[in-house]
Amino acid sequence: MIALAAHDLRKSFGTVQALAGLDLEVDEGSLFGLLGPNGAGKSTFMNIVCGLHRPDGGELSLFGRPVNGDDPARKLELGFVPQHIALYREFTAEANLALFGRLYGLSGSALSKGVDAALDLARLKDRRGDPVKDFSGGMMRRLNIAVALIHGPRLLLCDEPTVGVDPQSRNAIFDTLQDLKAGGMTVIYSTHYMEEAERLCDRIAIIDQGRILRLDDLDGLLEELPPVNTVRVRKAVLDAERTAALEGFGEVRQETRTMALRPRDGFRLSAFYAWAEGEGLDPRDVQVERPTLENLFLRLTGRELRE
Repeated sequence: MIALAAHDLRKSFGTVQALAGLDLEVDEGSLFGLLGPNGAGKSTFMNIVCGLHRPDGGELSLFGRPVNGDDPARKLELGFVPQHIALYREFTAEANLALFGRLYGLSGSALSKGVDAALDLARLKDRRGDPVKDFSGGMMRRLNIAVALIHGPRLLLCDEPTVGVDPQSRNAIFDTLQDLKAGGMTVIYSTHYMEEAERLCDRIAIIDQGRILRLDDLDGLLEELPPVNTVRVRKAVLDAERTAALEGFGEVRQETRTMALRPRDGFRLSAFYAWAEGEGLDPRDVQVERPTLENLFLRLTGRELRE
């Protein structure tokens, strides 16, 4: 089943067009990535799915049912982890979870079990009675995710949930999301960090200026790039003659310890290796880089700064 589908989704704020005919489909049980620069429309899209904004036009469906207006039943199927921490900092972790659980209609033993499960998921059982204001950024982020899951949603929306966290908490968040996906939950994950999308997502949509520019799995996205992005050769093994020969394969630029070759069209790695072997170069002197998601992202969205 398609968990979420959007067709020609449009939204403007005054003269700013946040979504400009966005189209995508998210398979149920998948971990779907929305990758885009700041201002690309990621948060606007998620806010529309959650009912926080109304679209100006287009169609949206959730698990095969059209989404129209403010539908309480739809909200029970969704969990939303906003970009900014949405917790009561004077409350304890347990009190935050209990409050949000009640807002989702939980009570009695169901609420108690939900709070315990959420604290376990966030790895905060030993801090359940501590006020959130005393937590680190990573602990707050983990609790923020637990709050979104306490009612057992079918689809979890995560809007850049790792901003400002330490590596250990970041890794714990990744493990949690992968476990949720393994359990059958659908997760939509927005980020502007390439490595997060590469590590987590089954399919990735590159979004900019309110439109999906590309949508595929990682291998499919990288197919439109050359098979070799850069070849680096250690400078210590290159004399003037070898450097000139290296320039025959493409554009060469000097780095701190290496000379970086950007291959020209028609470059064949086998021909380069034949030359390197003929020159007696050690394989440890050569590093071949495959294209990355960042290469494609910058090609599609540009290199100018986004403030």
